[in-house]
Order: sequence, then C-alpha cells, then structure tokens
Amino acid sequence: MTPPRDRPHDAQYPADARRQRVHEIVFEAETPAGRAFDIVLLVAIVASVVTVLYESVPSVRVRFFRELYVLEWFFTLLFTVEYVVRLYAVQRPLRYARSFYGVVDLLAILPTYVSLLLPGAQALSVVRSLRLLRVFRILKLSAYLNESGQLWRALRASRRKITIFLLTVLTIVVIVGAAMHLVEGPASGFTDIPTSVYWAIVTITTVGYGDVAPVTALGRLLAAMLMLLGYGIIAVPTGIVTAELTRELRQEVTNNACPACGAEGHRADAIFCRRCGARL
Repeated sequence: MTPPRDRPHDAQYPADARRQRVHEIVFEAETPAGRAFDIVLLVAIVASVVTVLYESVPSVRVRFFRELYVLEWFFTLLFTVEYVVRLYAVQRPLRYARSFYGVVDLLAILPTYVSLLLPGAQALSVVRSLRLLRVFRILKLSAYLNESGQLWRALRASRRKITIFLLTVLTIVVIVGAAMHLVEGPASGFTDIPTSVYWAIVTITTVGYGDVAPVTALGRLLAAMLMLLGYGIIAVPTGIVTAELTRELRQEVTNNACPACGAEGHRADAIFCRRCGARL
C-alpha cells in the first residue's frame, strides 16, 4: 500500500479549514462574507469614534454618561474579540501584531483598559479612526490603497536620510540658540538656552509666533540668516522622499494579504511575503 503523501508545509494553507475560512472573512474583502464583515467593522469604528467625540462634550457627558459608558465598553470588547480573531486567523500572530495594522488594532482597544487606572485615557481611542484606512480595500479603491502603500514605503526608505537631516537641523538650532542667548540675554526674553533654542526652532520652521524676538542689530542679523536657512532646508526632506517615491512607483504591487502574517503591499510577481517570508 502506498503511504499517504505528506502535504508540504505551505503558508498558503492554514493549519485547518476553519482557520482558512476565518482568514478569508477577516483579511479578504473579495467574498460576500468578507465584505460584509469589513462593512460592519467600519460602521462600528465610525460609531465608536463618534461616541468618544461626544463623550468629550461636557453637556452631553453629563446627560448621557451611562449610555456613553456602556457604548464605549461595548465597542472595546467587540474590537478586543476581533483582534484575537485576527491573531488566530494567521499562522504567525506575532508578525501580524508587529505590523502597522496590528499595532493600530491593539492601540484601538488599549485606551479604555488604561482608563481603569488613568481616568480620561479613553479619549485616546480616537486612534481607531486609523482603522478606516481599510475602506479603500472594501470599496475596491485599490489604486488609492496602492498609492498610499507606495508613499508609506517611500517614507520608510527615507527614514535614515531624514534622521540625519533632522539631527543636522537640531545641531544648528542649538548653536544659534546658544548664540542668541549670549547676544540678546534675558532683557530681550532669551532667559536661558532652552528658551533660545525654542525661538530658533520657531524661526527656522518659519512659524514665527513672535513671543520672543531679538532687538539688537546682531541678534536680528542672526535671525534673518536663520529665516533664510529655514526656507532653504524645507526642500531637503521633500527631495529625499520624492526620490524614494519615484523609485517605488516603478514597482507594481498588489493588495493580497499574506495568509501567515496579514501583511499587504507585495509586488505583483512576489512568491514569498516581504515581511515574514511565507509563501503567497
């Protein structure tokens, strides 16, 4: 008798049919069940955010305190169950938990639990609005989702260059702030170096609150140079991101979710997941 042929370990097939079915409903919007699940989820997200917004209005909070409290916990428990189901539906839960959507899903439920120790923390539940990004997939606006994914990947690719740029700018404002503290002194509002650095940041970013301003000729000269420098450096991060975005636009990507970790944004010719390496 021929021994049974072992099915190869492939991330395309979850551990059992039930998990595969749950994955299709939770992570895919191509099936009627998956589309219905996502639409109900979006309605719940919008309702929960509206609840948080109304809870911050004193007159509404006093009149409907009990109803708002019950609604907030209802949505929190609902999203908690959904988060657990998402972890169950993928083969590598930790991979999904560390992904962008995984972190957002977790942050959507934490504020209410934290409010048990720190009253008022539930106001941070508005982070749930980030989950509305799934509307692009549900409404089949794949072109918008692809473009948002390309922009996000371009920003990630630029993070080291932008970090170096920001460190350079920080060094400049510290030096100029210390110089302004020496030139102007407390009489002009530059009471200490941190205050002077704050003025330098406000000036180099062209915000110009005007709460602290130089009065001496040398101080105004330094301020003018910093203002001109501020206009010049605005284009630097823009150019960095634009270069990475141009490179990213040359690669065609899809919205298919990885069955192992739920990651999206894979290239059209990709065979393995870009995040966890599972076979697509």
